Amino acid sequence: MSRSGHTASSVGGHGVHHEAVEALAGRIIKGTYGEGDSLVMAEVMAQLDVTQTVLREAVKVLTMKGLLDTDKARGTFVRPREDWNLLDADVLRWKLAAGVSSDFFADVLELRRSIEPAAAALAAERRTDDDLAALNAALGAMAGADTDPALLVRADASFHTAMLIASNNRFYAQMHRVIVPVLVQRDRAVLAADGAFEHPHAAHAAVVEAVRDRDVDGAYMAMLELLDQSAREHP
Repeated sequence: MSRSGHTASSVGGHGVHHEAVEALAGRIIKGTYGEGDSLVMAEVMAQLDVTQTVLREAVKVLTMKGLLDTDKARGTFVRPREDWNLLDADVLRWKLAAGVSSDFFADVLELRRSIEPAAAALAAERRTDDDLAALNAALGAMAGADTDPALLVRADASFHTAMLIASNNRFYAQMHRVIVPVLVQRDRAVLAADGAFEHPHAAHAAVVEAVRDRDVDGAYMAMLELLDQSAREHP
């Protein structure tokens, strides 16, 4: 199981195929090509300045990610937004880059409240010395990030990634690919707004203490309180 907090793009390469996928996805996410619109392939080729082969490959990628579909009657068309695979790292990245509303963050918070307290409880039961070391490293970085918002965001991301991994549940561990990118964007927005907020170190330290003590119920409740504190401060 990987312990890296890095979420790599699943769109391979950085050549013309990669650029075509990125450009076409951006147009779909932003609504240039709206839900239900059929793509006029010759026009899209001209707009993206790509060959038919490159565009065909880009369409295959975005079809797999739920953004596009093809049938005989309509050709290639944009699928409804509710069909887009937001659990895919690239789709989520494109969505965040295009801008999201407060209800998007609210939906993710609901997801986090259903996953992270349970993950913390499992971590209290199953954590290893390596898991504790990763959590302590994130806490240390958070404590030393008072004057550097970028470091605070990075430390927060590292903490929540480490906690999900410490659950030693392979599915919870993978959820950092969804939770952390949204967390990072929200943290950046909050810090950029320069509003008053309680430094997060104490709330995070309470979770780690419970995990260290193998206090399953305490870890669950501490993580729930951490998430609720964040919601209260930044609704």
